[in-house]
Amino acid sequence: MKVLVTGGTGYVGRAIVRALNRAGHTSVVFARTASRSELPGRLVDGDIRDRAAIDRAADGVDAICHTAALVSIWRRRRQDFDDVNVGGLENAIEVCRARGISRLIYTSSFLALPPAGHERPIEANDYQRTKVAGLRVARAAVGIGTPLITLAPGVIYGPGSSTEGNLVGRLVHDHLRRRLPGIIGGDRQWSFAYVDDVAAAHVAALTRGAVGHEYVLGGENAPQIRMFEVLRRLRGTPLPRQIPYGVATALGGLGEGLAWLTGRMPLLTRGTVEIFRYDWPLDSGRAADALNYTFTPLEQGLPSVLPAGPTPAPGSRL
Repeated sequence: MKVLVTGGTGYVGRAIVRALNRAGHTSVVFARTASRSELPGRLVDGDIRDRAAIDRAADGVDAICHTAALVSIWRRRRQDFDDVNVGGLENAIEVCRARGISRLIYTSSFLALPPAGHERPIEANDYQRTKVAGLRVARAAVGIGTPLITLAPGVIYGPGSSTEGNLVGRLVHDHLRRRLPGIIGGDRQWSFAYVDDVAAAHVAALTRGAVGHEYVLGGENAPQIRMFEVLRRLRGTPLPRQIPYGVATALGGLGEGLAWLTGRMPLLTRGTVEIFRYDWPLDSGRAADALNYTFTPLEQGLPSVLPAGPTPAPGSRL
């Protein structure tokens, strides 16, 4: 099968491209810097906001995996989130329908779903707001006959760059370098989804997923502090301190103010703090049944996140 992967150079996109290659499929990698990625398959530079560019990249493909997204806690221009996370999906849907492509796999997010104990999703920041909107767009597209399948991963982690798409990697690396001031909502439940498990589910959805269905791709449901407990056992690092919500909210507001003044990305926002107030456990039963989805326990998967070598001493620089 020939598969167009939008956002193919992103954290999840790269894993999907490699999983497709291992399964014997051919990839068309679409991203702004695809030609510099050294990924397998046909590499096409383009912007997800450019429908014509997506259409050209989709020539001759059998399916689309739409993973392109703006994953960030803040942008000076809020409309960027709408243009990429909603408009990009609308472009992929239009290309799929115009070309008669048989399958469109849409990568949503657990943040587009309601948190535990709530009936409706929250919209704490612009990323979450536009992923909620994207899920509405996907459901509407299914309603008019688009052959779309939605996959909603949990908190994705695994080897690779510590980008905003790999939050666990960033937290772990900062903690090992003694650069993590603390954590917010350490007792709140996360669902830790290993990146290769998520990628394998995307490949399986191409042939085994039911059009119109939504599959949750969770993992081990555990408190956020659990990953630091595993890290303590592996590297002997102390547990991080817990930052109270009130303090975190004040710091988030300060970070946003400085970001507006300087244009630099804040380390924390009030919206991020709001997300950390909730529990986000996931039930992956439907994906297990339909896609043969299995997840890697945190104790087994977290070592792949760790950098090689000993843990640096306090105050040292790497």
